[in-house]
Amino acid sequence: MTVTIDRPLLLVGAGKMGGAMLSGWLDKGLSPSLVHVRDPEPGPEMALLIAERGIGLNMDVRDLAQLRPAVVVLAVKPQLMDQVLPGLQMLVAPETLFISIAAGTSLFRLKELLAPELHAVRAMPNTPAAVGRGITVACANDHVTTEQRDMASLLLAAVGEVDWVESEPLIDAVTAISGSGPAYVFYLVECMAAAGEALGLEPDIAMRLARATVSGAGEMLARFPDEAATLRQNVTSPGGTTAAALDVLMGEGGLSPLMRKATHAARDRARKLGQ
Repeated sequence: MTVTIDRPLLLVGAGKMGGAMLSGWLDKGLSPSLVHVRDPEPGPEMALLIAERGIGLNMDVRDLAQLRPAVVVLAVKPQLMDQVLPGLQMLVAPETLFISIAAGTSLFRLKELLAPELHAVRAMPNTPAAVGRGITVACANDHVTTEQRDMASLLLAAVGEVDWVESEPLIDAVTAISGSGPAYVFYLVECMAAAGEALGLEPDIAMRLARATVSGAGEMLARFPDEAATLRQNVTSPGGTTAAALDVLMGEGGLSPLMRKATHAARDRARKLGQ
């Protein structure tokens, strides 16, 4: 897959997620001459990438408007949207697509801050985008054209898989599962390592075992077409050690109800951020 666009792209916010997306676009062939970044203090790695690739940094918005950007990607923190977006209003045009990856910021709120006729996509990527293994779910407003939707898919696919939902409230559920999900997996590793220590393993080997087990199981999920339940059953012998552990994890008050409670809390928080 090659990322090509015919007019400039503006990235607003070059933090971890914005930086991961930028790296993905460049790796997939996007011309650095078409990229502009607005960020008052890009991190050292991102500042070096911007300088080495000759990417425009913090160009005046009036000059950017003259370039008629094809896409403006909003990758600033949700709490900064009210501060940053009004200054971008002169970039709004039918030929310019705005893609927001700010958690909890609704399409309606984007229109309030920018313009009623805004062509906008709200997307929720996740941090594995940093290694090209992310997954993003997006939702478009009524102004977005078929061509703009295709362009959004192309840009988002540079860092992983892409899917779409037609109902915007589902983005909050997506946030709870995939957006916040990597943190759940990292915490699982912490818990497994701590359990290993409690069983008498040295901390370093307990952590190595937990990390390798989770990353290896994840790779199996990525490579094999089997359902997760099938993969689980394949390593579970009746009456064996794995079955003994799963009796606890799948029992009353086990992992399933706890995960539902956790993801409901994440979804509700995403809704609150959007109010």
